[in-house]
Amino acid sequence: MKIFKTEQIRAWDAYTIENEPVASVELMNRAAKVFTDWFVLRYPDPQIPVVVFAGTGNNGGDGVAVARLLHWQMRELRVVVCDVGGKRSPDFEAQLRGIKVIKDLEVIFLNDLNGLNNSHFPNDAIVIDALFGSGLTRPLTGKWAQVVDFLNRLPNEIVSIDLPSGLFADRHTPGEAVVMADRTFSFETPKLAFFFPENADRVGQWSFGSIGLHPDFYEKTGTPFHFLTKEDAAKLVKPRAKFSHKGTYGHALLVAGSYGKMGAAVLAAKACLRAGAGLLTVHAPRCGNLVLQTAVPEAMFSPDQRAKFWTEVPDLQTYSAIGVGCGISQVPETAAALSRLLQKAEKPLVLDADALNLLAQNAEWWRFLPRNSILTPHPKEFERLFGKSENDFERNDLQRLKAEEHGVFIVLKGAHTAIACPDGSCYFNSTGNPGMATGGSGDVLTGILTGLLAQGYSPCDSVLLGVFLHGLAGDLAAKELGEAALTASDLIDFLGKAWVSLLVDR
Repeated sequence: MKIFKTEQIRAWDAYTIENEPVASVELMNRAAKVFTDWFVLRYPDPQIPVVVFAGTGNNGGDGVAVARLLHWQMRELRVVVCDVGGKRSPDFEAQLRGIKVIKDLEVIFLNDLNGLNNSHFPNDAIVIDALFGSGLTRPLTGKWAQVVDFLNRLPNEIVSIDLPSGLFADRHTPGEAVVMADRTFSFETPKLAFFFPENADRVGQWSFGSIGLHPDFYEKTGTPFHFLTKEDAAKLVKPRAKFSHKGTYGHALLVAGSYGKMGAAVLAAKACLRAGAGLLTVHAPRCGNLVLQTAVPEAMFSPDQRAKFWTEVPDLQTYSAIGVGCGISQVPETAAALSRLLQKAEKPLVLDADALNLLAQNAEWWRFLPRNSILTPHPKEFERLFGKSENDFERNDLQRLKAEEHGVFIVLKGAHTAIACPDGSCYFNSTGNPGMATGGSGDVLTGILTGLLAQGYSPCDSVLLGVFLHGLAGDLAAKELGEAALTASDLIDFLGKAWVSLLVDR
């Protein structure tokens, strides 16, 4: 699913108005209905009072239209119009005329901040924020910042229409003059701002729904940003041929583990096999022999010459994919072995954990890294590799820049794992949950990605499908076990169900 910037969304609206054709106020009515339908499903109790707090621009027009529709749903309702700016959009005026004829709908106009008080907002009411939308061009200051501060001090649950007031849709929003919404409902597609941690407390739980904007614009308009959905991932799955055999699905090599960290190798190995690799060899220090042969009997063991850490590079010709880094440590001998591996490898690699930390310490190794390799840093590892960023938007710019510069895929792990591709595109994942913030989760992802590469999936398809499956397994596990109880091993146990879920939707 494409994610458009504010200017593109505005152009999409205009294109729909011109080519459907439809009047702008009717498009607003359409948006209001989509929001209202969602709101009624989310808050079905008609006894809960609702206060629509509206500005006088188009976002305020959305709010007034929603108020009209909620009134028809027999909701206990009032509209508070913050009219302190002195400007009204034509569509807001049209929506206002539509509710003035409703005699039993209370509409309160605030012409200055003196009229703003808690009496308009009963403690048990849900407040719908329709003050400002995506048309905002500068941070809120002065009286508008005071209005936002008032809303944020209310004890009420706040639901924002399209975007929390004061938040920029596609760039960093400085300051604190942003409505702290509990929920946000966006029109047509999610906003770029929803995917970054800095906005988590502002956006709250977010949803989106189509208002029927013209599909031709969507198809012909490009954007580097995408939301990775189940439909997208399901299209990537390759069916298995009836007469295939273990050799059909590749031979993966995992270089993983060290003394005290063999669990990382076990998790990556199990995940690699669950991802569908036909054969798997794990190269690890000799201390891992009994552990791996017992915990993962399906995997073959390639012992290093050293007992506690990795020092030598096995013959790579046998393997169709290589993953390296899980629990390998950063001792000098291992660093030297990683350097040799990077220089010998002829196919894209998967690099995680200590492989990334060693790469960060040896910038000259970038020239050895095969193109289309996959790097899977968490935020701290990303910072070690590329330096600090002032905010999440700047970090995303840096992530995409470095992916293009080095010709690699950079998977920045998080709540909406961001996948930066060598062509400049960026995908935000739709699966996963906080229960996956546990030791070993990244090792599982490395195993999945290596297993997919081994089967012949392209690096791009491997990373998109792998990240989605990893999160989906976590969601299925959390649904059954709860987020707090989730462990990395659970992700592997539910990986099969994740595959089945994708195949059902094909």
